[in-house]
Amino acid sequence: MNKIINLLKEKKSIPVDKFIDTALYNKKFGYYMKKNPFGEKGDYITSPLVSNLFGEMIAIWCVSFWEHLKKPKKILLVEFGPGDGSLCCDLLNTFKNFNDFYDAVEIKLVEKSSKLKKIQKEKIKNKKVRWINNIKEVNYGPVIFLGNEFFDSLPIKQVLKKNNSYFERHISFSNESNKIKFIYKKAEKSLVKKIKKLNIYSKTNFIEYPLDGIKYLELIAKKIKKFDGGLLTFDYGYTKAKNHYTLQSVIKHKYTNILSHPGNADITSHVNYELFALFLKKHNLHVEKIVTQSEFLQKLGIIERANLLAKKISFKGKINMFYRLNKLLNSDEMGYLFKVLFVKKKGKKFSLGF
Repeated sequence: MNKIINLLKEKKSIPVDKFIDTALYNKKFGYYMKKNPFGEKGDYITSPLVSNLFGEMIAIWCVSFWEHLKKPKKILLVEFGPGDGSLCCDLLNTFKNFNDFYDAVEIKLVEKSSKLKKIQKEKIKNKKVRWINNIKEVNYGPVIFLGNEFFDSLPIKQVLKKNNSYFERHISFSNESNKIKFIYKKAEKSLVKKIKKLNIYSKTNFIEYPLDGIKYLELIAKKIKKFDGGLLTFDYGYTKAKNHYTLQSVIKHKYTNILSHPGNADITSHVNYELFALFLKKHNLHVEKIVTQSEFLQKLGIIERANLLAKKISFKGKINMFYRLNKLLNSDEMGYLFKVLFVKKKGKKFSLGF
């Protein structure tokens, strides 16, 4: 906290997205740079850690998509923000059951955190896996871009529209209260211009603009159009047009004030899927209907797979497996909170899970 305060004293104020980026990724004190936040002993749990059936279903989806692409001799899988490496391990374990696909696939992991990259490298021991720093390094295809809780973890800008003027939300340090606080400053013309281009924002006076997310989508769109393939992502998100205030912070599996523990708590926001779809369509790609994680996994046969496995394990094992499955699928758990986005080239008819 003191390091954030010192930074704010120096800068006077920084935009919300810069605050998030600093709190999460500062090389000296950033949240993701100094700890493993995943699992029951961490601050939050992700779907791959709930059940390896999650990764198994995604692996089946990848193999099916590859078959739809007429089984190219090489296919690239790029995972964004691989966490502790659990999803990648589950994918590899399932891919090994499909010899031709396993021979064809190569995996590239995009990870910003040096701490998490070290954890991943200790966990993933496979010559098919390499780490890259940027999507620009992707130079062949077809390519499947994959993300689980990646886009909802990227910094966002927050903007207030008042009397046809736009004001960006900043973080500043108050000498009076000796605390950090939110303030509004007139938004830069370049940001206002980007917002005005998106008619989706005409329905609200409060705007969350995912500047970093849009940059990723733009690069992804170029790679898909050049090399073929698609994007499959799982994120917290909403599909209605009206923009919401969704910024939130979590520590030890409980919500906390965004400003209370910078550098020691996770900060996320919800993906505006209508905005993502609009942007990708403008880049001449096809966006499948946005579905819930529950619908996607069930269409892929996760319940049938669990029932099959249940015949081979102990009663205690069954209880544990179906408890975890319920967490992935239930509307009160992860099932409806997470939405699934699939983007591909126009003219491709593959829609498994959607």
